[in-house]
Amino acid sequence: MNETIPQQTYYPDDEIDLRELFATLWRGKWIIVLTTVVFAAMGVGYALYKPNIYQSSVLVAPAQEEGGGLSGLASQFGGLASLAGINLGGGGSNQTVIAKEVLQSRAFLTKFFHRHDMEIPLMAVEGWNKKSEEWAYDRDKYNPGTGEWLLDSDGETYKPTDWDMVEAFREEHFSVSEAKDTGMITVSVKHFSPVLAKQWAEKLVQDINEYMRKADVDEAEARIAYLEQKLDETNIAGMQQVFYQLIENETRTVMLANAQKEYVFKTVDPAVVAEEKAEPKRALICVIATLLGGMLGVFIVFIKAFIGSGRDASPKNNGTSSPDAE
Repeated sequence: MNETIPQQTYYPDDEIDLRELFATLWRGKWIIVLTTVVFAAMGVGYALYKPNIYQSSVLVAPAQEEGGGLSGLASQFGGLASLAGINLGGGGSNQTVIAKEVLQSRAFLTKFFHRHDMEIPLMAVEGWNKKSEEWAYDRDKYNPGTGEWLLDSDGETYKPTDWDMVEAFREEHFSVSEAKDTGMITVSVKHFSPVLAKQWAEKLVQDINEYMRKADVDEAEARIAYLEQKLDETNIAGMQQVFYQLIENETRTVMLANAQKEYVFKTVDPAVVAEEKAEPKRALICVIATLLGGMLGVFIVFIKAFIGSGRDASPKNNGTSSPDAE
């Protein structure tokens, strides 16, 4: 009695046939070419439509701080001063870190916009004519002839709020970066106008230096007034000596702050008017658009071939009859 050996069944349809794959692509070559050309043309048109954007940067370094000052007096007279209810502090807060955060804060940027009249060039401009040195305004939102913001379909004005200006400035125009190895800080500003980008970058550094200088002067003067009041209230010789030295130190702080122009950030490499655009990357846009068009064309060809194979198989299945029907 012979035993039948089961034979293994192969299903060639489950394997990828490279020749059939390339044949499918070749049959749909005109679809691939057409979608590639269309997307390439769209990419070129979009790249040419986008206006040039220029970037100007200022490289700054943290200004050197005094080695002694209040921290030295705090270690020397901290115990006596605490008896009088005076907190000298330890000078532990990093002024550079604070200034960097203030520079990006909503409150500082809002005052910066209003101080330098940035509402129109920041929110109503969509381009810059370098030859004629004229703005290209977004006339759907702003009327340069009357200087008025227009209304939308709901009757709401396009006039930006402080929130809108801060968000637009942070996302599209402004960036702050720090080199971890050197501690150098780069303040960068982008805009359609290279001249305006340079001016804004310079004014940001100037204003943060002035802001931090004024804050320290105000605090020192407030401490001087408080120390003078405490001096009048005490008859203890040791405490009077502490108050005199503290007042002397705070007075020196005020004098040095008023005499120092670059108070927190010292300019290492000043901003210049950019001669080359930073954006858009037109060549990259065209390449990406062309690749997307080619991939879409290949996808369409495969989908079309898959649908066509399903239609070819359905008549065969419908035409077959089972042996029981005969």
